[in-house]
Amino acid sequence: MRITALVKSRDHVCCRYRVAAYRAHLESRGHPLEIRPWSGGWFYQQLFPSFTYRFDTLLIQRRLLPAWQLRRLRRGVRHLIYDFDDSIFLHSSYHPDGQGCPRRFEQFRHMIQTADAVIAGNEFLREQAEAFAAPDKVFCIPTCVDVDRYALAQHAEDDLEVTLAWIGSASTLRGLERNRELLEQLGQRIPNLRLRVICNRALSLHHLPIDFRPWSEATETDDLAQSDIGISWVPDDAWSAGKCGLKVLQYMAAGLPVVANSVGVQKDLIRHGETGFLADSFQDWQDAIAWLARDPVLRRRMGAAGRARVEADFHVARGAERLEDLLRTMEPTAPRGASPVAK
Repeated sequence: MRITALVKSRDHVCCRYRVAAYRAHLESRGHPLEIRPWSGGWFYQQLFPSFTYRFDTLLIQRRLLPAWQLRRLRRGVRHLIYDFDDSIFLHSSYHPDGQGCPRRFEQFRHMIQTADAVIAGNEFLREQAEAFAAPDKVFCIPTCVDVDRYALAQHAEDDLEVTLAWIGSASTLRGLERNRELLEQLGQRIPNLRLRVICNRALSLHHLPIDFRPWSEATETDDLAQSDIGISWVPDDAWSAGKCGLKVLQYMAAGLPVVANSVGVQKDLIRHGETGFLADSFQDWQDAIAWLARDPVLRRRMGAAGRARVEADFHVARGAERLEDLLRTMEPTAPRGASPVAK
């Protein structure tokens, strides 16, 4: 089965983790994979009926297409797969107009009803897709990581400083900014604590020293391995419920214990007291960070447990196997011809 993936860009995080990461596995099983950005002229060429290229399998990642574009693409596609790993039918947590968006919701419904198969990044997203499609058409494939890329944090007992790590984009950095008071209190309570921000934008605090590391795919794993504790906080809302927990998986792959609030997949990924701590109140956060900061043996034990969890359940090889299982259901009996766009 020849697969063409339509993505935002080849270096976008979703493409890297949910498409490109599976290329070697898929191609070794006879499924050539071509990755195309939807922002280029190539995409618009596909919309014209005179264009003679036909897709065997087209995987559209996250993009919500207008009905007329979807109809035209569908005519030239034998198998259409839709992959999403966010609550894309909503605005984000920090959107000035609130989260509800009727236009996005209708486009999402069209995408789900038109696709031959839907890949949801977590169980919440699977439930949203199943509102518009038969359950046997919707597959849950969580975001996975290549564990082999991640060196293990050492948690040396003679380290004088304890480093919290936060990795993410400028858009999600606003979660940390909402919790300035908590971070300032942590800096005052634990004098040897610092915060490593691995991002494309820096953060400034008064009482907690910041070690800013500009994000780079080449250095992110080393930046995490040189840290001690991974942290994550997301708003308790429907947008966050669609998040697939990449930063938590990265922390665990690097052997870091994780402290996060119990929202969305975070409460499922983190095994409280085993791979880290779920913390919702200021006191929960302060107690969890203080305990881990003074006990490198506990950090090492929790970090090892988190690494083992990722290796068992969220290794990229597991995700590739799930994707291949989906492809197997589509051949050789899947019908040719286009499905109509929902009205």
